[in-house]
Formats: sequence, structure tokens, C-alpha cells
Amino acid sequence: MTEESPNTSASCEPTDEAQIANLRHIIAIVGPTASGKSELGIQIALHLNGEIINCDSVQVYQEIEIATAKVPLEERRGIPHHLIDFVPPQVTFTAADWARAAIDKIDEIESREHVAILVGGTGFYLRALRQPFFPSPQTDEDLRARLTKSRERYGPGRLHRILRRFDPKEAENLNARDWPRVQRAIEFYLQTGERISDQRPARPEPPTLARRIRVIALNPPRAELYRRINARTEGHFASGLVEEVRDLLSRGVPVNSSALGAHGYRRVVEYLTGQRDLASALEQTKLDVRHYAKRQLTWFRREPGVEWVDGFGDDVGVQTKVIELLTAESAAA
Repeated sequence: MTEESPNTSASCEPTDEAQIANLRHIIAIVGPTASGKSELGIQIALHLNGEIINCDSVQVYQEIEIATAKVPLEERRGIPHHLIDFVPPQVTFTAADWARAAIDKIDEIESREHVAILVGGTGFYLRALRQPFFPSPQTDEDLRARLTKSRERYGPGRLHRILRRFDPKEAENLNARDWPRVQRAIEFYLQTGERISDQRPARPEPPTLARRIRVIALNPPRAELYRRINARTEGHFASGLVEEVRDLLSRGVPVNSSALGAHGYRRVVEYLTGQRDLASALEQTKLDVRHYAKRQLTWFRREPGVEWVDGFGDDVGVQTKVIELLTAESAAA
């Protein structure tokens, strides 16, 4: 068993609610893929003397470039970016790993009197920071791949029915569409022989800084979002995505690694291993990413305390609105 919960003893902060209310916010910019989160995060950082902490589960990986939407160095406007491009692609980097690292980075950024800005669409990462996990085993990549294949073939309801057999109490508390948590509960049972619902009392308290996280979610028009996703996916394939994946495989990155299981990579792996043709890989990737964007929106609508802003983060009007909102809040404090 490995420790999957962030270190809640890190970050010594006041516990009095009035004192906490007077401390600066930690800002989280979230939303669906291709919604302009990175552009908005950079503008906020420029106006509020901030530094960005990546909150995207694909951008943490080194050598995974074309389909990740990592902001190039020359476009970061001098804003420091943390927890990006630092994990080897062979390594499984968990949400709890990220949360532990994020706590350290927040402390480091705030020691410089700067504002910490979390930017990314991986809701599971943000939840791990706000609601830490209990101890859990290392990810079994083969098991995860089998469950993922079952979900993709038969739908998330299949996994929910499996969980109902193993852990009825947990299944009762989870919607079938919340498949990341359903799948994790199945993995936990199959790896440990214990029900995840029985482990709830072992869940650690959130770090004090979690109460200072202000979550702002982008809600772009759906039709335009899907158009952007399709165009961006076509651009990835045209820019050498297949060659990038072929090179990673040739250097020994496992086909079932977390890095190559990401959207934009998984279908290319299937193409290179003879499971589909190139046209199918492209069209299925577009569909995958559109579905992922929809799930991201659903996820954040279920999270507590999220403030929604209509539009894309690269829109000057949206940037102005969010910055004014945050500036007014800072001035009032």
C-alpha cells in the first residue's frame, strides 16, 4: 500500500475563520478542454502578480507535447509555470501525487508574496487538493486498461453494475456517469479486497489552504467549443502526432502508460498497433475529446463553490470580467 493522500500538515496557516477570510485567495481556472483556460490564467497572473500551477494530468508529462496544449515558453509572457513537463512518460503520476506537489508549490509561491493560480481541466486533481484521498494502492495499469476498454465498449453503466456487486454502498452514492470515481472504487476493491466505502473514516482532513481556493469555471458556447476541438485535433495530427507517438513507443514507453492513455494519444496507439486505420483514429479522437469536454462541464457543475463565467478564456471581454471580479474582491479584502 502506498500513501495516496496529500500531506495535510504542510502549509502552516491560521485556523480562525476570520483570519482565513482575510488571506489572499488561491485562484483555480477550470473548464473544458479548448476553452482558453491557459490564456485567461496568464492574463490573471499578469494583473495580480501571480504564478501558474498546472492542473492538467497530461501536461505534467515530459515528451508528450503535440496534443497537450502546453503553452510554449515564448507565449508565457514571463509568467512562471509550475508542475508542467516534469514527469517521465513511463511513470504513473496520481492525483494525490499532484496534490502533494501543489501544496508545496503554493507555499513556495506565497512565500514570494505572489498569487498562486491553478490552471487546468483535470477536476480529479483539484478534488484531490480540496478533499484529500485515503491511502490507496499504486495504479495497476493493466487493470485500468481493461476497465477502460469495458467502459468504452459498453458504456459507464456497465462499470456501475460491476461496482454494485462489489460495493453496493459506494455504488448507491455514485452516479453511473461519474465513471472516474466508479472505476477507482472497482480498482480499489480488486486490488485490496476491501470496499472503498468502508475506508471513508480514514480520509484525512483537507489542508487549511483548501478553504482559500476560489474556483472559476469557463462555460463556452457548446457549438463553438466543439468546432475548436475538431480543428485543434486535426491540427495535432497534421503537426506530427503520429510520429511523436511512434517515437515514444520505439523508446520503450508502454502502450498502457498513463501518458499514452490520454486523449489524442490513445487512438494513435491503436492505429500504430493495427487496431484501426488513420482516418478512424482521427475521427474517434475528435469524438473522444468532445465527450471529454462534456464530462468536464458535468464534473465541475457537481463541485461545490464553483463560479461560472460564460465564454472563452481567450476573449478579451471574458478576461476583463474575471480580472475585475478578482480585483474588486482583493480591494474589498
